[in-house]
Amino acid sequence: MSTRIAAIEYSLPGETLGNETLAALSDRWTPERIRAKTGIDTRRIVAKGQSSADLAVEAATKLFESSVVSPAEIDFILLCTQTPDYFLPTTACLLQERLGIPTTAGALDFNLGCSGFIYGLGLAHGLIESGQARNILLLTAETYTRFIGEQDLNVRTIFGDAAAATLVQANDSASKNAGEVGPFVYGTDGRGAENLIVRQGAFRAAAAASEAAETEAESEPPRLFMDGPEIFVFTLTTVPLLVESILTRTGLTLDQIDRFVFHQANGHMLEHLRSKMDIPPEKFVVEMSDCGNTVSSTIPIALKRAAASGQIQPGQRLLLVGFGVGYSWGAALVRWNPATIE
Repeated sequence: MSTRIAAIEYSLPGETLGNETLAALSDRWTPERIRAKTGIDTRRIVAKGQSSADLAVEAATKLFESSVVSPAEIDFILLCTQTPDYFLPTTACLLQERLGIPTTAGALDFNLGCSGFIYGLGLAHGLIESGQARNILLLTAETYTRFIGEQDLNVRTIFGDAAAATLVQANDSASKNAGEVGPFVYGTDGRGAENLIVRQGAFRAAAAASEAAETEAESEPPRLFMDGPEIFVFTLTTVPLLVESILTRTGLTLDQIDRFVFHQANGHMLEHLRSKMDIPPEKFVVEMSDCGNTVSSTIPIALKRAAASGQIQPGQRLLLVGFGVGYSWGAALVRWNPATIE
C-alpha cells in the first residue's frame, strides 16, 4: 500500500505585523532592509487567548469543508507542535474531541519544529504501509511569537504563527503518476540544541531554579533564543548533503526533480541554498512573504499555494526538505497527485 498527500488546507491568524512597525523599533532597520534580509513583508500573529490548537482546528475544519474527507473517516491524528495547549494531556486528544473525530482514531503529539512536516509524513507513511490507518490527519501548528519579546528583532522579523492540515491517505491507484510519498532521509545532531532554544518553562529550567534563590530573571516568561550565524552555517552545510543523500538513494539526478519545496526559513537563506545547489529559480518554490517562517507549517503552506498558482502540477516529482531546531533535518520525495472532488 502506497501513500499520497491527498489535500492540504491552512489557517493564518488575523493580526499582521509589517516591516514598517518593526523598523520603527530600531535605527538600524528599514522596511526595505528587513525585506532584503528575510524575504518577508508581513507576519501573522495569534490573538490574545488564541492557541496552536485553535489554529489547527481552523485548518482541519477547512479541510473537512472541502469535502475531500469527513471527520468520521479519519483514523489517526498526528499533531506536530512545540507550543501545545498543556504539558498534558496530549493536545491531539483534545483535537479529536473538538473536531468530532471517532474515538476509534489514534492520536499523538510530536515535538519537532522546522523538520516536523517531513517527520509527520514519515510517521503517516509508516502507519499506512503497516495497515494501521488509511486516512491520517497530519496537523502542524505553532505560535512561536508567544516566545518572542517585542524588542527582539533578531527573531521577531522572521517568525509568524500558523497551522496546516494535511490529509495523508492510502493510495489504491496503480497509475504510473499516482500520488506517492517516499522514500525518506533523516538526520539529527543534538549538539546544535543551544543555538535555537527556549530554555524556560519546562523541567530542566525548573530544576535549576529550585536549587538556587529565585530571582526576577528566573521568573521571566519563556523566550526564544536563536544564534543566527550558527543556524546559517548549519543549514548551508547540512541541506546540500541531505539533498545529495536522497538523490543517491533513489538514483535520481537534480534535473529529474520537477519542484523543490524547502522549509521556508527566510528568503536570504533560501537563495543561498538555491544558488549553492544550482537549482533553477523556476523550480524552487518560495512562498512566505505575507506570513513569515511558520516553522512546521511552511512546507504544507508552500505546497498548497504553489499548487493553487500552477507552479506545481499533478504528476510532478517534488523534493521536500525540512531543517532546523534540534538540530533536526529530513527530506522526502513526493509524486504530487491530490484528491479530486467529484
